[in-house]
Amino acid sequence: MRAEQRAHTWLAAHAPEVAATWSVEQLRELRMSIFNARPELRHDYLRVRRMSMHAAFEQSGLSGTAAHEIIERALDVFMAARNEVELYPEVLDCLTRLSRRFPLASLTNGNADVARIGLGHYFKATISAHAHGTSKPDPTLFHIACRELACDPDEVLHVGDDMELDVRGARAAGMHVIWMNRGGTAWTGDDVPFAVSDLLGLEHWLDD
Repeated sequence: MRAEQRAHTWLAAHAPEVAATWSVEQLRELRMSIFNARPELRHDYLRVRRMSMHAAFEQSGLSGTAAHEIIERALDVFMAARNEVELYPEVLDCLTRLSRRFPLASLTNGNADVARIGLGHYFKATISAHAHGTSKPDPTLFHIACRELACDPDEVLHVGDDMELDVRGARAAGMHVIWMNRGGTAWTGDDVPFAVSDLLGLEHWLDD
């Protein structure tokens, strides 16, 4: 939300006619309409975001090279803000210890970049959906992570917060799973996974 607001503020200074017509919420609705209408693009959030920006510009009467350059710069502003991440208090210490014990991989459907965030050195592999043309919960993406780690799926523990994409997706790919449930959300269904509320809880589970 912060990244979208910062990009919109930048847009107001460089394409005021677009920003005046399209609020952050309206741009989000436009983007979601494209996302829902084009399921073949769901692995590439940035492309969908770019398409929605072009649609907003065109409906505001702006197109061509100048519009394209403004859109690309607005996306750069968004991506920079998107990767300004405030870490949970335990994360750095836990990642330091975990990366010494195990080879770690990051796996994302979205735009987070562990290298830009400053965490890349903790991970042996970073796998993003847009780079591989598929997204969680497709087992293919989980199996790419396994190959990068040189492990079979049943040798890998996937830790994630989304019930469908992470927990059920990784299970379907043959991996062990822990649900990261920081908010105390109630699980829906009978297939309740083991849950932790932070990375310290994960370390305690691994020690046990």
